[in-house]
Amino acid sequence: MSNKYTHRSGIVKIIFLAVGVIFVLRLSMLQLFDKEYKEKAKNQSLRNITQYPARGLMYDRNGNLLVYNEAVYDLMVIPRMVKDLDTAAFCRSVGITREEFLARMEKAYTYSPYSASIFMKQISKEDFGRWENVLYKFKGFYISKRTLRIYDRPIAAHVLGYVGEVNEHDLETNPYYKRGDYIGKSGLEASYEEELRGVKGKKIMQVDVHNREIGPYMHGQMDTMAVEGMNLYTTIDADLQEYAEKVMANKRGCIVAIEPSTGEVLTLLSAPCYDPNLLVGRIRGENFKKLNSDISKPLFNRALQAQYPPGSIFKVAQAMIALHLGVITPQTGFVCDKVIGCHNHPSARSVQEAIKMSCNPYFYYTYRRVIQQGKFKNIYKDSQYGLTVWHDYMTRFGFGYRLPIDLPNVKKGNIPDTAFYNKWYGRERWAFTTIYSNSIGQGEVEVVPLQMANLACIVANRGYFYTPHLVRFYGPDSIRPPEFYEKHETGIEKEYFDIAARGMYDVVHGAGGTAHKANIPDIDVCGKTGTAENYGNDHSVFIAFAPKDNPKIAVAVYVENAQGGGGTWAAPIASLIIEKYIRGEVKRKDVEKYYTEINPCQKLPLTRRVKKPRKR
Repeated sequence: MSNKYTHRSGIVKIIFLAVGVIFVLRLSMLQLFDKEYKEKAKNQSLRNITQYPARGLMYDRNGNLLVYNEAVYDLMVIPRMVKDLDTAAFCRSVGITREEFLARMEKAYTYSPYSASIFMKQISKEDFGRWENVLYKFKGFYISKRTLRIYDRPIAAHVLGYVGEVNEHDLETNPYYKRGDYIGKSGLEASYEEELRGVKGKKIMQVDVHNREIGPYMHGQMDTMAVEGMNLYTTIDADLQEYAEKVMANKRGCIVAIEPSTGEVLTLLSAPCYDPNLLVGRIRGENFKKLNSDISKPLFNRALQAQYPPGSIFKVAQAMIALHLGVITPQTGFVCDKVIGCHNHPSARSVQEAIKMSCNPYFYYTYRRVIQQGKFKNIYKDSQYGLTVWHDYMTRFGFGYRLPIDLPNVKKGNIPDTAFYNKWYGRERWAFTTIYSNSIGQGEVEVVPLQMANLACIVANRGYFYTPHLVRFYGPDSIRPPEFYEKHETGIEKEYFDIAARGMYDVVHGAGGTAHKANIPDIDVCGKTGTAENYGNDHSVFIAFAPKDNPKIAVAVYVENAQGGGGTWAAPIASLIIEKYIRGEVKRKDVEKYYTEINPCQKLPLTRRVKKPRKR
């Protein structure tokens, strides 16, 4: 009898032992190996709070603040911690509908049930103040602080850029960012993202059963401090930028102004302009849609992305190349005939006169000598050789490739080469007579306004340029990007650029010049007009630098569909920019008032208008 019960007791002991082992193993699995349980446990008692660093500030060249930060708050949610929620009360407290609540919770669950994500972003200080004392009632929700960009003056939107929430591409290509983070989307905000953003920190807080913070975890030993972003000190003159935007307020086009001796961009604007504060905060999305659908394209940066025919400003570069190659001399003259549309002036007897009068036939014959140098008896081979030489020198002027300015999405324009025409017409199927429109800045030639301003810098410097740039230095150590201090030589003799400078001086000041409206008393302005054909009315083009000797500013102005030519619209506008920068004020108030208030641009949408070549 006793043996029988002894056997049964052994079985019971084994069962109890097995159950105990199972409980121990399961507990070990939950506590040591099961990540889901571990995360749930941590999320019940600990809160990981990302410490967002203050983004670096931006200043203009004179130390004026352009961009700063303002505190805002994000309402965060950990979906699995949301329990026993009075949805109606919560929605009333934060000012949303039940449908909005459900949609946001679904998005949060999709991201992660256990990790925090943004439920409502960029809450104002006023809303934060109202919610702070009631949020503890709603388990799973808490407030995270971050900063919002504020643009001190409503200027330079295309230069400064804007910040937006990361997208899927950002998350896939850069592990630094997490969903809900912000990143520079355009302008300097994008180009200097790594310098501006700083380094995120982490704060781990213990919370009680009511989801209220009760203190730092392990006395803060696991926390990391956020590192503020570096400040940018830009080349922009804020007062000049604001003035230029005022002048171009009711026009389409762009202005680029550069300090020739350094390549520092003083002003860069695309008109129509917009207030960069429109793309800040919770209203950003709605404002972006309005700007993006505007027929005048305010988001399009014409200064860097528009590829225009340069018109007659191109003649300056043509003359310098021809002189250097020896196919003409400074005293070479050509009869002003009707071969390409003369406009009633005497025949130019020198390069200087040709630049002053913007003589189309003169540059037709000059370009022909560059393209057909007589190196080969076969006219097609000779033209290919000449075009190759011409193309090489045009690239030395900064044309045909993307000038590496410190802004994104820069276009390169087009300087056609032999491959371009061989593809278009076929090998040995084209010669000078096929491509002569290039001689006066039409045909297949396209340039970006930044390149036009750079051409003015080259003449101002008498043969070289520095890469245009928008940041002088950044950070506490005043880091200066070395690539912006490299001199780029054209390889053309200084004496020829002296001729160009005298010709451009005569354009503004000489009898028969095409830009008398750019004349500023007591300032020696050197300029070149252009009238570029396109759809609708012609574009008005002007490049200039001043003073003639020891230049302080070089500028390019492009006014779209402004009938009347470069001397009528672009030249006087450029003169206002020059006077404002050199004198600090514009004394010609009548000129300022007229060109600020008038809108010469043809209304949109445009219709195509075909015409014979006419460049001036």
